[in-house]
Amino acid sequence: MSGGARVFCGLSGGVDSALACALLVEAGYDVTAVYMRNWSRDLPGFRCPWADELADAERVAVTLGVELEVWDFEEEYRSTVVDYLVDAYAHGYTPNPDVMCNQTIKFGTFAERALERGADFVATGHYGRVERGQDGRVRLLRARDEHKDQTYFLWRVGEEALSRALLPVGDIASKAEVRRMCAERGLGVENKPDSDGICFVGPVGIRTFLLDALERRAGDIVEWESGRVLGRHDGAFLFTVGQRKGLDLGGGPARYVVSTDVEKNVVYVTADHDSPALFTRELALADTRWVSGEPPAEGRYLVRTRHTGELREVLLAVGPDGTATLRFDEPVRTVAPGQSAVVYDGLCCLGGGIVQRGRRGGGPGSLGAA
Repeated sequence: MSGGARVFCGLSGGVDSALACALLVEAGYDVTAVYMRNWSRDLPGFRCPWADELADAERVAVTLGVELEVWDFEEEYRSTVVDYLVDAYAHGYTPNPDVMCNQTIKFGTFAERALERGADFVATGHYGRVERGQDGRVRLLRARDEHKDQTYFLWRVGEEALSRALLPVGDIASKAEVRRMCAERGLGVENKPDSDGICFVGPVGIRTFLLDALERRAGDIVEWESGRVLGRHDGAFLFTVGQRKGLDLGGGPARYVVSTDVEKNVVYVTADHDSPALFTRELALADTRWVSGEPPAEGRYLVRTRHTGELREVLLAVGPDGTATLRFDEPVRTVAPGQSAVVYDGLCCLGGGIVQRGRRGGGPGSLGAA
């Protein structure tokens, strides 16, 4: 498909985008590399590494003989990704900021600006595959490397945006192979560690970031079964359903967060690993998006509720208001409200939605958060 077609390739300074850029050059595309400066703010105890990443991207661009431009998306990133994350946590949800970044920045603002500059395509280092059918429709398929597949983070990207997208590493068998191919080409980034966690939070962790953004509020940690107060916390927004670490309850058995009530500022926990409050057979989804623009017919599909999580069979029903319900054959671990549930038909990513709170609250005797 190259034939000298013009491609703007996001080049982050990491392994995957470096190889993506190299493969495009080798395929004969007219490539312009773009470093997206999305976040440059230092946090207490954490120096943002954006300048180091840019330096790596510059070295890769020089090696490949392509022009590198720096595009500033900090304002858009703050308003559509960072503010979204903070607001979601403040309301008791656990969001996926990478999902929003892909929709609003990488396949939103970046793609729009690239097309205005005359691009035929935009490219990234995401692990996924774009299939262009003879019927003219475009489908998003899981990557060949299931462990690295990132379609879980791409479910809000629509067919129109995908029709102009290239994902060159999606057909490569493994991350080890990606690293080997980078080394063969002398790109100099093959030994960089995989990025992990939320990029703008860094090693300080989400707790430190949230306490820097939201007001600390002391409240109770309550045993779900009995209503007994077990300890105190600094804000219910700091906790997520299923969480085990960071409760700071001293000795005794491990406890798990059943649900949170950010209005009353209470965190409910249980010591029973098999508590019914930690399981569900149904998830309610809101803010659904479908790659094709149309919801799938009611029926049985596969769903993934966390990146690299198990694909499970589910019965999907989509309501006229755009909400959706997922029903599992057997009880599964409860999913934190705010997380993405992504629906697949075989290898094809159809779209998904945001997990909502359960119909009942999280106090003693309730069903918990989902």
